[in-house]
Amino acid sequence: MRETFHGQLIELRDLLATMCTKAATAMRHATEALLSADLAGAEEVLAADAELDVLRDECEERARQMLALQAPKASDLRLVLSAVYCADRIERMGDLAEHVANTTRRVHPSHVVPPELEETFASLGKITASMADDLVAHIACPREGSFAELNQVDHQVDDLHAAVLGTITRDTWQHGVPTATCLALVARFYERFADQVVSVAKRIEFVSTGVTPRA
Repeated sequence: MRETFHGQLIELRDLLATMCTKAATAMRHATEALLSADLAGAEEVLAADAELDVLRDECEERARQMLALQAPKASDLRLVLSAVYCADRIERMGDLAEHVANTTRRVHPSHVVPPELEETFASLGKITASMADDLVAHIACPREGSFAELNQVDHQVDDLHAAVLGTITRDTWQHGVPTATCLALVARFYERFADQVVSVAKRIEFVSTGVTPRA
């Protein structure tokens, strides 16, 4: 019975890793579409988001079955419940990538990002997707310190987010209030994506080590 249960825990972990890989891919593709005003690319991201929804539901269903049939002890119960928590956060990461892609579709054929901010948004896309890649490794093999490392990278995302806000609120901004509002929202999507990565990393490290990690 215990071997079966632990086999199911491994399957849950693998499912979370798969979800995270898909979220990372979605953010990369969404950023590419954003910067190139690629409507087809944006629509591919939107269509792919449904896969994450299905995987999240599958994770929750497996967890319910394990709780009902296996009667896990306290430590194992934390593992199962944490899988549900993490699946929800990772699915949210996919939603945030979808929001970026949806902005590209809504503004098309115009470009969302003006030339002076292209490098900043490219960095936001690169860093957040890489954070999700690092989270995949943390899910597969949890280790102490991963949360702190990802939390440190999250500060870079916060700085880029602040840089966008600083640019669009300057007196020298020439692209109007609607464009500034749109860019503020898109930058926020990246910032929230990074926050979700850090949240998942913190929960996984706590469950694996029994100690609440600190930045």
